[in-house]
Amino acid sequence: MSKGINVAVVGATGAVGQEMLKILEERNFPVNTLKALADPREAGSIVQFRGKDHIVEGAAPESFENVQLALFAAGEVVTILGPEAVKRGAIVIDNSSAFRMNPKVPLVVPEVNPEDVDWHQGIIANPNCSTIIMVMVLKPIHDAAKIKRVVVSTYQAVSGAGKAGLEELEKQVKDWAQGDRELQKQVFAHQIAFNLIPHIDVFEENAYTKEEMKMVLETQKILHAEGLPISATTVRVPVFRSHSESINIETAAVLTAAEVRSLLRQAPGVVVQDDPEQALYPMPLYAANHDEVFVGRIREDISLSNGINLWVAADQIRKGAATNAVQIAELLVNRGLV
Repeated sequence: MSKGINVAVVGATGAVGQEMLKILEERNFPVNTLKALADPREAGSIVQFRGKDHIVEGAAPESFENVQLALFAAGEVVTILGPEAVKRGAIVIDNSSAFRMNPKVPLVVPEVNPEDVDWHQGIIANPNCSTIIMVMVLKPIHDAAKIKRVVVSTYQAVSGAGKAGLEELEKQVKDWAQGDRELQKQVFAHQIAFNLIPHIDVFEENAYTKEEMKMVLETQKILHAEGLPISATTVRVPVFRSHSESINIETAAVLTAAEVRSLLRQAPGVVVQDDPEQALYPMPLYAANHDEVFVGRIREDISLSNGINLWVAADQIRKGAATNAVQIAELLVNRGLV
């Protein structure tokens, strides 16, 4: 990756945009020029990249002149600005849900379905954070024994709701410690401190939330397994950073727990932490600020013959968002597509 790339980061002042800048620097991505773009109201603010100040510009169609790669972390505005960037010759990697289920847009996790970038038409979608974390461990199992059914329950950190979610949990904990039992809530439907909320995003007609259906539909698309039965329950928990998931998998062929451990030890981007006798298993506290997906509590399901239970934890801001987007950019460069 020696040739310099002209890169724009849209949403450069937000949590994911900031993380994208950090990871581009950490991974020594070959940035030739960088444009930091955001809401026009934030124009003039400063972000850091490689030790230098970059003045944030208001994102507009003309911002993408001479840009080869545009990383979007700015929500639904991509539906307007994304096509404008493509018109001007940029490849868009989008972190929102806007294009994920568009059949003309690849939905990519580089360790899982890298070949899908080859058929992009200018836009590549970054999956939902919980989906990324799950498919990283499903893929090697699916390849080895064909998955028949998945049941997943997530335990999602408040940072998944952005800076406001972090601040709400912190304030509620502080207020509770000072004796205030009437804790104020704005971001979440209920008090999040010392509580669990089985409600992320809006409820749909089938009584599942939009977040839950993202995990279903996106996983089917990434694994090229249309119709794969998946049932998800997504839960917000009072953890600052990193999501965890309990995953139950039914396979067509029998796999022992030992065989699954072996498969996952060989899987790129996955770290097996599975020694319960030594209290070694994944936890969000220790997954934070890492790019790997940590997996443990690997055990055979005693309720059926072809079942495996897993517990995973991963930093949803990094691998679940920013790192995956930068890895897609690296994939494009390595495959000669940009």
